[in-house]
Amino acid sequence: MKRWIAAVATGFLGVACMGFAAPAKRTDTRPNVIVILADDLGYGDLGAYGGKVIPTPNIDALARSGVRYTDAYATAAVCAPSRAGLLTGRHQSRFGFEFNPVGRDEQTGVPVNETSIAQVMKSAGYTTSMIGKWHTGQAPGFHPLDRGFDSFFGFLGGAASYYADPAESAMQADTGADGAMNRTRFPVIRDHQIIDQKGYLTDVFTDEAGKFIAANRDKPFFLYLAYNAPHTPLQAPKAYTDRFANIASPHQRLYAAMVSSLDDNIGRLRQTLRDEGLERDTVVILLSDNGCPNYIRGACSNAPLAGYKAFPWEGGVRVPFMISAPGRLPAGVVSNREVSTLDIMPTLARLSDAPKPVGAEGQDLLGKPAPKGKAAERALFWRMGPNYAVRDGRWKLLVVNKSDTVQDMDNILGAPVPDGIKAEVSPLGQWVLLFDVAADPGEKHDLAARHPKVVARLSKAFSTWDKANIDPMFTSRRQFRSEVDGRKVQLFN
Repeated sequence: MKRWIAAVATGFLGVACMGFAAPAKRTDTRPNVIVILADDLGYGDLGAYGGKVIPTPNIDALARSGVRYTDAYATAAVCAPSRAGLLTGRHQSRFGFEFNPVGRDEQTGVPVNETSIAQVMKSAGYTTSMIGKWHTGQAPGFHPLDRGFDSFFGFLGGAASYYADPAESAMQADTGADGAMNRTRFPVIRDHQIIDQKGYLTDVFTDEAGKFIAANRDKPFFLYLAYNAPHTPLQAPKAYTDRFANIASPHQRLYAAMVSSLDDNIGRLRQTLRDEGLERDTVVILLSDNGCPNYIRGACSNAPLAGYKAFPWEGGVRVPFMISAPGRLPAGVVSNREVSTLDIMPTLARLSDAPKPVGAEGQDLLGKPAPKGKAAERALFWRMGPNYAVRDGRWKLLVVNKSDTVQDMDNILGAPVPDGIKAEVSPLGQWVLLFDVAADPGEKHDLAARHPKVVARLSKAFSTWDKANIDPMFTSRRQFRSEVDGRKVQLFN
């Protein structure tokens, strides 16, 4: 019987086949699972999604080996809430994890009564490991080792330097007390011990992943590999920046180098699977936690979508998402099925023969989608303070605070973080926008005035959904005052 390995990835794929090792030998035929999450990777940064600037052959190959989703969504437009939704299979507003907790009391985290994917997999007999960026709690009870993972190698907060020496930082902001754009406050640790980091962090995480795979080739394992690339700080080895010497902007050149490094590391990881005789038994799911930001001076791309990280527009919440599942899903498929990161929990539960946790909200992606032309199976919802969005089939409703000012987003990382911002409806009111995202993914044409009944229906659907949510556990730590197509908006992080 064939053994299956499920790999959930957000920016990962393999290079051309170079031969297979002997298949791993064991009696348990359930799949292993690898979840790979990219950090702030733009929808338009990948060749598989139309990107032209950065070659991503390994990720593109992963897309061709399975199903690539064009309409896949994170549950939030910023890092920590998005990860909370992915890891629990429940929308993070259900338990109040609505904003980023970076820099807060260490007691902040996903509530301990929420079941994680790792706990589900471990209860099913899997060996579990988390490698990379955690960002959902640091104190005892919230630590990865307390959430179902047998081992942990990575950092607990929202960002880390890619090099052990902060002097390696390559980009500086124009504002802020020390001009520092690069946040390096979170050290790399193994379980609970700070380690002496050597090398570029994206490479280091792949090295650790390879060791874990090799050590567990004969038994079912679950690996959550959450790269911090290409999140700031913008840092990359010279060998990679040299690949993009033709790009004039230093920000764009560094960002391209980081994505290229990530792509190579995904290829290297898949080569490890081949070397261990596991590639044919591997299901790979690749995605990003949210869209790329607009505060790195145009270095990244969410094209053809509007908006960025922290925006409920498509560019903030629609993400690259692909699954390679040899023998379970056909190769070379491009699907416009609306999927969510909430779907990872029930999909992995099915692969591991574990029961879907009570309260999990997603759908099994190995099941059959709705017939073509039929109505959407469900609506998707987003809430961040007073701002919210609903997608139901072709329609997308946005309700977002108005603003009378626009910030200089290029230097926001160098500015102090005020914290304690009360997220409430603006005195200026809110924009109420309706888009046909099936025909207008760039959200250029507001149809609210032409379709008031659709606006009313989606508003009512949100109100009904929102009744099962609770108030945020903590206040917003930062607000963004930006502009989309001439509309000044206030967003919360």
